[in-house]
Amino acid sequence: EVQLQASGGGLVQAGGSLRLSCAASGFTFDDYAIGWFRQVPGKEREGVSCISNRDGITYYADSVKGRFTISSDNAKNTVYLQMNSLKPEDTAVYYCAAGFLAPGYYSGSYYYNLLPYAYWGQGTLVTVSS
Repeated sequence: EVQLQASGGGLVQAGGSLRLSCAASGFTFDDYAIGWFRQVPGKEREGVSCISNRDGITYYADSVKGRFTISSDNAKNTVYLQMNSLKPEDTAVYYCAAGFLAPGYYSGSYYYNLLPYAYWGQGTLVTVSS
């Protein structure tokens, strides 16, 4: 059974930091990309960042570039999202998701914009106070 367990959310003041974790099980970790997405009630879900577990290629939304860092520990089947310099507009429920990597080379933009993410974890709430 495929499982994605997101954790690490919480309440933090603006300018602070949080690290989210996404623990994966039930599939071959190296064959997938992991993406972080976020959603505010009443708004569309948006992609935050993603990483290919096969080749380490990453991609970031413009809104988080330079503040967030995604990383993967393939030995632990876990992907992390280090979030620094948090802003109130980062407040959202954050979800991690997994997408299968077909053979071949793909860009970070592909992983972010086009890769279908078939498996989703439950969300973790991040609240940034001003």
